[in-house]
Amino acid sequence: MKTLIVAAAEGEPINPVLPHTSEIIIGLIAFLLLFFVIKKFVSPKFEAVYAERAAKIEGGIEKAEQAQAEAQRLLEQYKAQLAEARAEAARIRDDARIEGEQIISELRAKAQEESARIVAAGQTQLETQRAQIVAELRGELGRLAVDLADRVVGESLEDEVRRRGTVDRFLDELDNTSAPAVK
Repeated sequence: MKTLIVAAAEGEPINPVLPHTSEIIIGLIAFLLLFFVIKKFVSPKFEAVYAERAAKIEGGIEKAEQAQAEAQRLLEQYKAQLAEARAEAARIRDDARIEGEQIISELRAKAQEESARIVAAGQTQLETQRAQIVAELRGELGRLAVDLADRVVGESLEDEVRRRGTVDRFLDELDNTSAPAVK
């Protein structure tokens, strides 16, 4: 400002577009000083922060890629385990089905054996009862036949040997006539 006043007093016309030479020199020195401070102190800090952020971003990207690769590996491992588990389940189902069929066939065989045993026991019991009934009927039929023969013939069949022979002959004839009908 002082220069403007001095220049106005000398009578020179003041050009507002062109500054004075002293202002240009002072501005240039201030600019160079500011440029030096920025270049020496501020710019390295910005570069360091920029490099650090770039490294973090690259590290983050690398970590993300590693995490993605790990996730892909785990996914493949999970799929393999799942397929293995499904195969194991199918094998277990097949084994259970085969074992079930074996158990059913064993139970059928046991049931058939038990049924055959029960039928055989029933047949044996039936034969025993039949023999017992036949023996009882022979005795009863022999006594009745002797009584009837006594009445018809009029002679006494008291003799044990004759009576037994007559009864046995009668029963044999009766068995021969009734045997085809029973069987």
